[in-house]
Amino acid sequence: MNHTPRIRTVVSCTLLVVTLIAGATACGEPDGDPLSLRPHDAADLVSFNGPTGKEKADPDKPIEVSVKDDDAKITDVTAVDTEGRHLAGELDADGKRWHSTTALAAGTRYTVKVSTENGDGAPGSRTYAFGTNSAKKFLKVSFGPQAGTYGVGQPLTAELSAPVADKASRATVERGLQVRSAPAVTGSWYWVDDKTLHYRPKEYWPADAAIDVRSNLKGIKVTNALYGAATKPLKLNTGDRIEAITDASDHSMTVLRNGEVINTLPVTTGKPGFDTRNGVKVVLAKEQFVRMRGESIGIAAGSSESYDLPVYWATRVTWSGEYVHAAPWSTGSQGSANVSHGCTGMSTADAEWFFETVREGDIVKVVGSDGETMTPFDNGFGDWNLAWDAWQKGSALHSGGGTSDPGTDVRTARLRPQV
Repeated sequence: MNHTPRIRTVVSCTLLVVTLIAGATACGEPDGDPLSLRPHDAADLVSFNGPTGKEKADPDKPIEVSVKDDDAKITDVTAVDTEGRHLAGELDADGKRWHSTTALAAGTRYTVKVSTENGDGAPGSRTYAFGTNSAKKFLKVSFGPQAGTYGVGQPLTAELSAPVADKASRATVERGLQVRSAPAVTGSWYWVDDKTLHYRPKEYWPADAAIDVRSNLKGIKVTNALYGAATKPLKLNTGDRIEAITDASDHSMTVLRNGEVINTLPVTTGKPGFDTRNGVKVVLAKEQFVRMRGESIGIAAGSSESYDLPVYWATRVTWSGEYVHAAPWSTGSQGSANVSHGCTGMSTADAEWFFETVREGDIVKVVGSDGETMTPFDNGFGDWNLAWDAWQKGSALHSGGGTSDPGTDVRTARLRPQV
Protein backbone atom coordinates (compact mmCIF):
# COMPACT_ATOMS: atom_id res chain seq x y z
CA MET A 1 0.00 0.00 0.00
CA ASN A 2 1.30 3.45 -0.88
CA HIS A 3 1.49 5.74 2.23
CA THR A 4 3.03 8.71 0.46
CA PRO A 5 -0.08 10.95 0.50
CA ARG A 6 -0.50 10.51 4.25
CA ILE A 7 3.17 11.35 4.92
CA ARG A 8 2.96 14.46 2.75
CA THR A 9 -0.10 15.61 4.59
CA VAL A 10 1.58 15.31 7.96
CA VAL A 11 4.68 17.14 6.78
CA SER A 12 2.59 19.96 5.30
CA CYS A 13 0.70 20.39 8.57
CA THR A 14 3.97 20.51 10.49
CA LEU A 15 5.34 23.21 8.23
CA LEU A 16 2.12 25.18 8.65
CA VAL A 17 2.42 25.09 12.43
CA VAL A 18 6.04 26.23 12.27
CA THR A 19 5.08 29.04 9.93
CA LEU A 20 2.30 30.23 12.26
CA ILE A 21 4.62 30.15 15.27
CA ALA A 22 7.24 32.12 13.41
CA GLY A 23 4.63 34.66 12.33
CA ALA A 24 3.37 35.06 15.90
CA THR A 25 6.92 35.65 17.13
CA ALA A 26 7.48 38.32 14.50
CA CYS A 27 4.27 40.17 15.50
CA GLY A 28 5.45 40.32 19.11
CA GLU A 29 8.78 41.97 18.38
CA PRO A 30 9.23 45.09 20.53
CA ASP A 31 11.14 46.93 17.82
CA GLY A 32 8.30 47.10 15.30
CA ASP A 33 6.17 50.19 14.56
CA PRO A 34 7.03 52.89 17.14
CA LEU A 35 3.33 53.75 17.54
CA SER A 36 2.68 50.24 18.87
CA LEU A 37 5.01 50.80 21.82
CA ARG A 38 3.77 51.54 25.31
CA PRO A 39 3.85 55.36 25.82
CA HIS A 40 6.84 56.61 27.78
CA ASP A 41 6.73 59.34 30.44
CA ALA A 42 6.83 62.60 28.49
CA ALA A 43 7.90 64.76 31.44
CA ASP A 44 11.10 65.73 29.63
CA LEU A 45 9.20 66.68 26.45
CA VAL A 46 6.45 68.99 27.71
CA SER A 47 5.99 71.84 30.15
CA PHE A 48 2.81 72.83 31.99
CA ASN A 49 2.02 76.30 33.37
CA GLY A 50 -0.43 75.06 36.00
CA PRO A 51 0.17 74.89 39.76
CA THR A 52 2.07 72.14 41.52
CA GLY A 53 1.70 70.62 44.95
CA LYS A 54 -0.96 72.26 47.12
CA GLU A 55 -1.10 75.44 45.05
CA LYS A 56 -4.37 76.20 43.25
CA ALA A 57 -5.04 77.76 39.89
CA ASP A 58 -6.84 81.02 39.27
CA PRO A 59 -10.00 80.02 37.33
CA ASP A 60 -9.70 83.17 35.23
CA LYS A 61 -6.23 82.30 33.93
CA PRO A 62 -5.86 79.80 31.04
CA ILE A 63 -3.71 76.71 31.35
CA GLU A 64 -1.14 75.81 28.73
CA VAL A 65 0.93 72.79 27.71
CA SER A 66 3.88 73.20 25.32
CA VAL A 67 6.75 71.05 24.04
CA LYS A 68 10.35 71.61 25.14
CA ASP A 69 11.89 69.53 22.34
CA ASP A 70 11.75 70.98 18.83
CA ASP A 71 11.42 67.49 17.34
CA ALA A 72 8.47 66.51 19.55
CA LYS A 73 4.82 67.41 19.23
CA ILE A 74 1.60 67.19 21.23
CA THR A 75 -1.00 64.89 19.68
CA ASP A 76 -3.87 65.21 22.15
CA VAL A 77 -4.86 66.93 25.42
CA THR A 78 -7.92 66.27 27.58
CA ALA A 79 -8.72 68.28 30.72
CA VAL A 80 -11.61 67.01 32.85
CA ASP A 81 -12.84 68.22 36.25
CA THR A 82 -14.35 66.23 39.11
CA GLU A 83 -17.86 66.79 37.70
CA GLY A 84 -16.83 65.05 34.46
CA ARG A 85 -16.86 68.29 32.47
CA HIS A 86 -14.30 68.72 29.70
CA LEU A 87 -12.38 71.98 29.51
CA ALA A 88 -12.40 73.40 25.99
CA GLY A 89 -8.98 73.97 24.46
CA GLU A 90 -7.09 74.47 21.21
CA LEU A 91 -3.99 72.70 19.86
CA ASP A 92 -1.76 74.68 17.50
CA ALA A 93 -1.49 73.28 13.98
CA ASP A 94 2.17 72.34 14.48
CA GLY A 95 1.41 70.47 17.68
CA LYS A 96 3.77 72.62 19.76
CA ARG A 97 1.24 74.21 22.12
CA TRP A 98 -2.21 73.56 23.62
CA HIS A 99 -4.14 76.13 25.66
CA SER A 100 -7.58 76.30 27.28
CA THR A 101 -10.11 78.53 25.53
CA THR A 102 -12.76 78.89 28.27
CA ALA A 103 -12.56 79.81 31.95
CA LEU A 104 -11.80 77.00 34.36
CA ALA A 105 -14.45 75.98 36.86
CA ALA A 106 -13.93 77.31 40.38
CA GLY A 107 -13.59 75.14 43.47
CA THR A 108 -12.87 71.88 41.66
CA ARG A 109 -9.96 69.68 40.57
CA TYR A 110 -8.75 68.99 37.04
CA THR A 111 -6.92 66.05 35.53
CA VAL A 112 -4.99 66.96 32.38
CA LYS A 113 -3.78 64.11 30.17
CA VAL A 114 -1.22 64.94 27.46
CA SER A 115 -0.26 62.63 24.58
CA THR A 116 2.95 63.27 22.62
CA GLU A 117 5.26 61.93 19.92
CA ASN A 118 9.03 62.37 19.91
CA GLY A 119 11.18 62.90 16.84
CA ASP A 120 11.17 59.16 16.08
CA GLY A 121 7.39 58.94 16.34
CA ALA A 122 7.43 57.09 19.66
CA PRO A 123 4.38 57.89 21.80
CA GLY A 124 4.59 59.54 25.20
CA SER A 125 2.11 60.62 27.85
CA ARG A 126 2.01 62.86 30.90
CA THR A 127 -0.75 63.51 33.45
CA TYR A 128 -1.12 66.62 35.60
CA ALA A 129 -3.61 67.20 38.42
CA PHE A 130 -4.43 70.45 40.20
CA GLY A 131 -7.19 72.30 42.01
CA THR A 132 -8.77 75.70 41.37
CA ASN A 133 -9.57 78.50 43.80
CA SER A 134 -13.11 78.74 45.10
CA ALA A 135 -15.46 81.48 43.92
CA LYS A 136 -16.43 84.39 46.15
CA LYS A 137 -19.83 85.19 44.64
CA PHE A 138 -22.33 82.58 43.49
CA LEU A 139 -25.30 82.43 41.18
CA LYS A 140 -27.91 80.14 42.70
CA VAL A 141 -30.67 78.44 40.72
CA SER A 142 -34.02 77.27 42.09
CA PHE A 143 -36.10 74.95 39.93
CA GLY A 144 -39.86 74.73 39.91
CA PRO A 145 -42.39 73.36 40.41
CA GLN A 146 -41.87 71.07 43.41
CA ALA A 147 -41.26 67.39 42.77
CA GLY A 148 -44.44 65.50 41.99
CA THR A 149 -46.83 64.47 39.22
CA TYR A 150 -48.27 67.17 36.96
CA GLY A 151 -50.34 67.63 33.85
CA VAL A 152 -48.74 67.66 30.41
CA GLY A 153 -49.01 71.45 30.17
CA GLN A 154 -46.75 72.19 33.17
CA PRO A 155 -43.80 74.43 32.25
CA LEU A 156 -40.53 74.20 34.19
CA THR A 157 -39.12 77.30 35.85
CA ALA A 158 -35.64 78.41 36.91
CA GLU A 159 -35.24 81.36 39.28
CA LEU A 160 -31.77 82.95 39.50
CA SER A 161 -30.41 84.62 42.62
CA ALA A 162 -28.95 87.51 40.60
CA PRO A 163 -29.79 89.11 37.24
CA VAL A 164 -28.09 87.86 34.08
CA ALA A 165 -28.55 90.30 31.22
CA ASP A 166 -26.01 89.86 28.42
CA LYS A 167 -26.52 87.21 25.77
CA ALA A 168 -23.19 85.40 26.27
CA SER A 169 -23.80 84.93 30.01
CA ARG A 170 -27.38 83.81 29.34
CA ALA A 171 -26.08 81.25 26.87
CA THR A 172 -23.73 79.93 29.57
CA VAL A 173 -26.68 79.57 31.94
CA GLU A 174 -28.81 77.76 29.37
CA ARG A 175 -26.04 75.32 28.48
CA GLY A 176 -25.75 74.49 32.17
CA LEU A 177 -29.47 73.88 32.76
CA GLN A 178 -30.19 70.39 31.52
CA VAL A 179 -33.64 68.90 30.94
CA ARG A 180 -34.06 65.25 30.03
CA SER A 181 -37.31 63.36 29.63
CA ALA A 182 -38.40 59.85 28.81
CA PRO A 183 -39.90 59.77 26.24
CA ALA A 184 -37.52 62.39 24.83
CA VAL A 185 -38.91 65.71 23.57
CA THR A 186 -37.64 68.82 21.81
CA GLY A 187 -37.74 71.81 24.16
CA SER A 188 -36.13 75.14 24.99
CA TRP A 189 -35.65 77.70 27.77
CA TYR A 190 -37.18 81.18 27.48
CA TRP A 191 -35.86 84.23 29.36
CA VAL A 192 -38.93 85.84 30.91
CA ASP A 193 -36.71 88.46 32.57
CA ASP A 194 -33.12 88.75 33.84
CA LYS A 195 -33.76 86.33 36.71
CA THR A 196 -36.53 84.02 35.43
CA LEU A 197 -36.52 81.28 32.80
CA HIS A 198 -39.32 78.98 31.67
CA TYR A 199 -38.85 75.69 29.83
CA ARG A 200 -41.43 73.92 27.69
CA PRO A 201 -41.37 71.36 24.89
CA LYS A 202 -42.38 72.21 21.35
CA GLU A 203 -45.63 70.35 22.01
CA TYR A 204 -47.18 69.33 25.34
CA TRP A 205 -45.21 66.83 27.42
CA PRO A 206 -46.04 63.19 26.67
CA ALA A 207 -48.38 61.48 29.11
CA ASP A 208 -46.67 59.39 31.80
CA ALA A 209 -43.28 60.98 31.13
CA ALA A 210 -40.34 61.12 33.55
CA ILE A 211 -38.59 64.51 33.59
CA ASP A 212 -35.17 65.20 35.10
CA VAL A 213 -33.98 68.79 35.58
CA ARG A 214 -30.50 69.63 36.85
CA SER A 215 -27.86 72.35 36.79
CA ASN A 216 -24.34 71.74 35.58
CA LEU A 217 -23.26 75.27 36.54
CA LYS A 218 -21.39 74.43 39.75
CA GLY A 219 -18.12 76.38 39.61
CA ILE A 220 -18.77 77.63 36.06
CA LYS A 221 -18.08 81.32 35.40
CA VAL A 222 -21.35 82.99 34.38
CA THR A 223 -20.41 86.68 34.62
CA ASN A 224 -17.23 88.47 35.63
CA ALA A 225 -18.33 88.35 39.26
CA LEU A 226 -20.54 85.26 39.49
CA TYR A 227 -19.88 81.53 39.41
CA GLY A 228 -22.56 78.87 39.45
CA ALA A 229 -23.49 77.29 42.78
CA ALA A 230 -24.48 73.68 43.40
CA THR A 231 -28.19 73.11 42.71
CA LYS A 232 -30.46 70.34 43.89
CA PRO A 233 -31.85 68.44 40.87
CA LEU A 234 -35.58 68.11 40.28
CA LYS A 235 -37.53 65.06 39.16
CA LEU A 236 -41.10 65.29 37.87
CA ASN A 237 -43.61 63.00 36.25
CA THR A 238 -46.62 63.66 34.08
CA GLY A 239 -49.90 61.82 34.40
CA ASP A 240 -52.64 61.36 31.83
CA ARG A 241 -53.09 64.04 29.20
CA ILE A 242 -56.13 65.92 30.50
CA GLU A 243 -57.50 68.72 28.31
CA ALA A 244 -60.53 70.83 29.16
CA ILE A 245 -61.67 72.82 26.13
CA THR A 246 -64.32 75.46 26.78
CA ASP A 247 -66.22 76.91 23.83
CA ALA A 248 -67.57 80.20 25.15
CA SER A 249 -69.81 80.63 22.09
CA ASP A 250 -71.34 77.20 22.63
CA HIS A 251 -71.42 77.47 26.47
CA SER A 252 -69.89 74.00 26.88
CA MET A 253 -66.72 72.36 28.16
CA THR A 254 -65.37 69.15 26.63
CA VAL A 255 -62.94 67.20 28.81
CA LEU A 256 -60.57 64.68 27.21
CA ARG A 257 -58.25 62.12 28.73
CA ASN A 258 -55.47 60.96 26.42
CA GLY A 259 -57.47 62.14 23.42
CA GLU A 260 -60.76 60.47 24.40
CA VAL A 261 -63.79 62.54 25.46
CA ILE A 262 -64.72 61.65 29.05
CA ASN A 263 -67.31 64.36 29.77
CA THR A 264 -69.15 67.31 28.24
CA LEU A 265 -70.38 69.94 30.70
CA PRO A 266 -72.75 72.91 30.29
CA VAL A 267 -71.00 76.08 31.47
CA THR A 268 -71.27 79.84 31.56
CA THR A 269 -68.31 82.15 30.92
CA GLY A 270 -67.68 85.89 31.09
CA LYS A 271 -70.40 88.26 29.97
CA PRO A 272 -69.70 91.35 27.82
CA GLY A 273 -67.25 93.61 29.64
CA PHE A 274 -65.96 90.68 31.68
CA ASP A 275 -65.12 88.30 28.83
CA THR A 276 -63.13 85.19 29.71
CA ARG A 277 -59.61 85.10 28.29
CA ASN A 278 -59.10 82.98 25.20
CA GLY A 279 -56.16 80.64 24.80
CA VAL A 280 -54.34 77.95 26.73
CA LYS A 281 -53.98 78.13 30.50
CA VAL A 282 -52.90 75.42 32.89
CA VAL A 283 -54.24 74.52 36.31
CA LEU A 284 -52.32 76.48 38.96
CA ALA A 285 -54.03 75.28 42.13
CA LYS A 286 -57.19 73.76 43.55
CA GLU A 287 -59.11 75.43 46.39
CA GLN A 288 -62.17 73.72 47.80
CA PHE A 289 -63.54 77.01 49.13
CA VAL A 290 -62.89 80.63 48.06
CA ARG A 291 -64.72 83.79 49.07
CA MET A 292 -65.09 85.98 45.98
CA ARG A 293 -65.76 89.71 46.15
CA GLY A 294 -66.39 92.15 43.33
CA GLU A 295 -64.13 94.76 44.92
CA SER A 296 -61.12 92.52 44.25
CA ILE A 297 -61.46 93.16 40.51
CA GLY A 298 -62.42 96.82 40.77
CA ILE A 299 -66.22 96.56 41.03
CA ALA A 300 -67.59 99.17 43.43
CA ALA A 301 -69.40 97.82 46.48
CA GLY A 302 -73.15 98.29 46.22
CA SER A 303 -73.11 98.69 42.44
CA SER A 304 -75.25 96.57 40.14
CA GLU A 305 -72.28 94.30 39.41
CA SER A 306 -71.15 93.94 43.04
CA TYR A 307 -70.95 90.47 44.56
CA ASP A 308 -69.70 88.69 47.70
CA LEU A 309 -70.12 84.94 47.33
CA PRO A 310 -68.90 81.70 48.94
CA VAL A 311 -67.52 79.58 46.09
CA TYR A 312 -66.78 75.85 46.22
CA TRP A 313 -64.73 73.45 44.13
CA ALA A 314 -62.60 76.25 42.67
CA THR A 315 -59.84 75.31 40.21
CA ARG A 316 -57.52 78.29 39.62
CA VAL A 317 -56.17 78.98 36.12
CA THR A 318 -54.84 82.57 36.47
CA TRP A 319 -53.24 84.46 39.34
CA SER A 320 -55.62 87.37 38.75
CA GLY A 321 -58.55 85.24 39.86
CA GLU A 322 -59.96 83.24 36.95
CA TYR A 323 -61.31 79.90 38.14
CA VAL A 324 -63.39 76.97 36.99
CA HIS A 325 -65.84 76.64 39.89
CA ALA A 326 -69.31 75.77 41.15
CA ALA A 327 -71.86 78.49 40.38
CA PRO A 328 -75.28 77.21 41.59
CA TRP A 329 -76.73 80.73 41.23
CA SER A 330 -76.32 80.57 37.42
CA THR A 331 -77.50 77.04 36.60
CA GLY A 332 -80.35 78.48 34.53
CA SER A 333 -77.81 80.09 32.17
CA GLN A 334 -75.26 77.28 32.04
CA GLY A 335 -75.27 75.82 28.56
CA SER A 336 -77.15 78.77 27.10
CA ALA A 337 -75.69 82.15 28.09
CA ASN A 338 -72.53 83.81 29.43
CA VAL A 339 -73.30 85.65 32.67
CA SER A 340 -70.14 85.43 34.82
CA HIS A 341 -67.51 88.04 35.63
CA GLY A 342 -64.82 86.04 33.81
CA CYS A 343 -64.76 82.65 35.50
CA THR A 344 -66.12 79.43 34.04
CA GLY A 345 -69.14 78.46 36.13
CA MET A 346 -70.92 75.11 36.29
CA SER A 347 -73.17 73.13 38.57
CA THR A 348 -71.85 72.08 41.98
CA ALA A 349 -71.76 68.41 40.98
CA ASP A 350 -69.92 69.14 37.73
CA ALA A 351 -67.45 71.47 39.48
CA GLU A 352 -66.65 68.81 42.09
CA TRP A 353 -66.11 66.23 39.32
CA PHE A 354 -63.81 68.62 37.47
CA PHE A 355 -61.94 69.47 40.69
CA GLU A 356 -61.33 65.77 41.38
CA THR A 357 -60.38 64.98 37.77
CA VAL A 358 -57.69 67.58 37.07
CA ARG A 359 -54.30 68.24 38.64
CA GLU A 360 -51.80 71.10 38.49
CA GLY A 361 -50.40 71.46 34.98
CA ASP A 362 -53.48 70.14 33.20
CA ILE A 363 -54.61 72.09 30.16
CA VAL A 364 -57.59 74.45 30.28
CA LYS A 365 -58.24 76.06 26.89
CA VAL A 366 -60.88 78.64 26.03
CA VAL A 367 -62.08 79.33 22.49
CA GLY A 368 -64.91 81.41 21.07
CA SER A 369 -64.75 84.21 23.65
CA ASP A 370 -64.63 87.90 22.86
CA GLY A 371 -61.96 88.29 25.52
CA GLU A 372 -58.24 88.89 24.95
CA THR A 373 -55.78 86.02 24.61
CA MET A 374 -54.12 84.78 27.80
CA THR A 375 -50.72 86.48 28.18
CA PRO A 376 -47.69 84.18 28.35
CA PHE A 377 -46.08 84.97 31.71
CA ASP A 378 -47.65 87.65 33.88
CA ASN A 379 -50.81 85.86 34.99
CA GLY A 380 -50.00 82.19 35.40
CA PHE A 381 -48.72 79.82 32.74
CA GLY A 382 -49.78 81.08 29.34
CA ASP A 383 -46.54 79.77 27.82
CA TRP A 384 -48.37 77.67 25.24
CA ASN A 385 -49.89 80.76 23.63
CA LEU A 386 -46.53 81.56 22.04
CA ALA A 387 -45.83 79.79 18.74
CA TRP A 388 -42.69 77.64 18.79
CA ASP A 389 -40.73 80.07 16.60
CA ALA A 390 -41.56 82.92 18.96
CA TRP A 391 -40.68 80.77 21.96
CA GLN A 392 -37.22 80.02 20.58
CA LYS A 393 -36.55 83.72 20.17
CA GLY A 394 -36.55 83.93 23.95
CA SER A 395 -33.52 81.65 24.14
CA ALA A 396 -29.94 82.94 24.12
CA LEU A 397 -28.90 79.78 22.26
CA HIS A 398 -31.16 80.56 19.32
CA SER A 399 -31.79 83.83 17.51
CA GLY A 400 -33.05 85.77 20.51
CA GLY A 401 -31.86 85.75 24.10
CA GLY A 402 -34.33 88.13 25.68
CA THR A 403 -38.05 88.45 26.18
CA SER A 404 -39.63 88.52 22.73
CA ASP A 405 -42.85 89.97 24.19
CA PRO A 406 -41.73 92.97 26.26
CA GLY A 407 -45.29 93.62 27.36
CA THR A 408 -45.22 90.77 29.85
CA ASP A 409 -43.95 91.17 33.41
CA VAL A 410 -44.15 88.30 35.88
CA ARG A 411 -44.37 90.74 38.78
CA THR A 412 -47.65 92.46 37.82
CA ALA A 413 -50.13 89.60 38.28
CA ARG A 414 -53.10 90.42 40.57
CA LEU A 415 -54.33 87.87 43.08
CA ARG A 416 -57.99 88.65 42.53
CA PRO A 417 -60.74 86.05 42.34
CA GLN A 418 -63.41 86.64 39.75
CA VAL A 419 -66.73 84.87 39.60
